[in-house]
Amino acid sequence: MGEILDGLHKGEERVECLSLGPVKVKKPLDKTEMPHQKHDDFMTPKTAWENIQHLIPKDKVIWEAFYGDGSSGKYLKELGFKVIHENKDFFENNLGDVIVSNPPFSKTKEIFKRCVEIDKPFILLLPTGKLITHYTGDLFGDNAHHLQIIVPRRRIHFVKFIDGKAVKDWKDQTPFDCLYYCYKMNLPRDIVWLK
Repeated sequence: MGEILDGLHKGEERVECLSLGPVKVKKPLDKTEMPHQKHDDFMTPKTAWENIQHLIPKDKVIWEAFYGDGSSGKYLKELGFKVIHENKDFFENNLGDVIVSNPPFSKTKEIFKRCVEIDKPFILLLPTGKLITHYTGDLFGDNAHHLQIIVPRRRIHFVKFIDGKAVKDWKDQTPFDCLYYCYKMNLPRDIVWLK
């Protein structure tokens, strides 16, 4: 069947193993050989805002602070909200009364920090894992009583963009779940489960 091989080493650690015949060994991946691309472009479907429109104040000016492909602000306007949605730097501006947005997930820490600095109410659509990061706890620790969560009824399927173009056949392939992170929104409960 096989023979015990002796004398194989992994670093300084001695390894004994049973040989089961010839084995193909893959070359280790050299990350310098591959260009690293960060694709952080997940455009908001209209349903994401339709599902929470009853929780967004109609008497406030909404700042959809992250432009993306421009459709998110358009959807909020179609739902009857007064919306500022311009391709301006979030970190250098402070517009509207309430932020309602789907920001770049890779910049969550910086975005949360900026939101606390300007102390503006917000609803941000972000992956569930952002809730348990140390920076979320550190930033909202003293203001945790102002942080509320809206839990979608089902997974939100974003429109994926790479290099400025929608990915073909992406529909219903979003591999992560999101929550609506809310700050100073005075929702009826701290955790709102959508029906």
